[in-house]
Amino acid sequence: MIYLKQITLREIRLPLKEPFQISSGTQTGRRIFLLHLRDGDGIETWAECVAPEFPNYTSETIDTAWLAIREWVAPRVLGVSFPAPDAIRMVLDKNFRGHNMAKAGVEMGCWGLAATIQEVSLSNLLKGTRERIATGISIGIQPSPGDLVEKARAAANAGYRKIKLKIKPGSDVEFVRAVRQALPDAPLMADANNAYSLADIDLLAKLDAFGLVMLEQPLAWDDLLRHVDLQRRMKTPICLDESISSLDRAQDMIALRSGRIINIKPGRVGGFSASLAIHDYCQQHDVPVWCGGMLESGVGRAYNVALASLPNFQLPGDLSPSARYWEHDIVTPEWTMDSTGMVTVPTRPGLGVSVDVDRVERLTVRCETLNAK
Repeated sequence: MIYLKQITLREIRLPLKEPFQISSGTQTGRRIFLLHLRDGDGIETWAECVAPEFPNYTSETIDTAWLAIREWVAPRVLGVSFPAPDAIRMVLDKNFRGHNMAKAGVEMGCWGLAATIQEVSLSNLLKGTRERIATGISIGIQPSPGDLVEKARAAANAGYRKIKLKIKPGSDVEFVRAVRQALPDAPLMADANNAYSLADIDLLAKLDAFGLVMLEQPLAWDDLLRHVDLQRRMKTPICLDESISSLDRAQDMIALRSGRIINIKPGRVGGFSASLAIHDYCQQHDVPVWCGGMLESGVGRAYNVALASLPNFQLPGDLSPSARYWEHDIVTPEWTMDSTGMVTVPTRPGLGVSVDVDRVERLTVRCETLNAK
């Protein structure tokens, strides 16, 4: 049984160790939205809403999510008893469209709270089967092919099991070609973050020459139909990310053959219940999935690692260690990766990591507490 008595919303600021550029812009720091949840018995946990600062990934931002949680999400769950965390999704979705990241922050927090109450690991609660998870790295757009080669070579030497190369028009084929020539056997993929259109189909088809694991979200963020034409043209598997916002969209992708792989980001689809439904459906239809990242803190990483322990997460996830992005994370122990590119799934109850509350307090720039009436 879950009874939420209090949710505290916190915004902290963490500078990135180096700028991170994708097709829609460059980040030098991260506004991070944390949630602290407490039940009627004083049991507590942390969660993270992964909404970005600007509406350049989805329509949501950290500010719209804050409003949505305060005005619409929290009033539906505070002071209400739920038999299990999977019962929360129906309440949040009834007559309440969109705002998936806002919903996910609270819904996933309730899964974290349930794991703490039951004294099991979050992975165990989700019925995860993996003890270790293969890890990939995402490399932002670089000034030149040579710079990208240098970053990719360092990633390969560090043991990463998949190397994602961010691309955009003008920084695509020649950049990927240079990395493939330098690393002929490396597991490479390209991520376009919806920077192209079907007018670029001949250009994108040239990527087939490089033996990529996949090409992620090349066309519009909400498109399924045009990706059908592109996938027919290309040998490289198309992976959809932004286009998959629900189980229905995953079912449509598979029926239309818009792609062959799905990137599940739990924040994007509305939380763990939706993620589990997409995972199970894809498993039934032999469509592999993997877990993407949103530049989360160690709190958000805990939820992603637990989710990626499920059996159909067949491809390395964007689960880089804390030191990849932050000088100091907000959790202990910080997330690490071994020399073979594997992250260990925690077995201790709850999230598997502890939040450095003093550090979070020092970093907090905004805070609001919502209580059950």
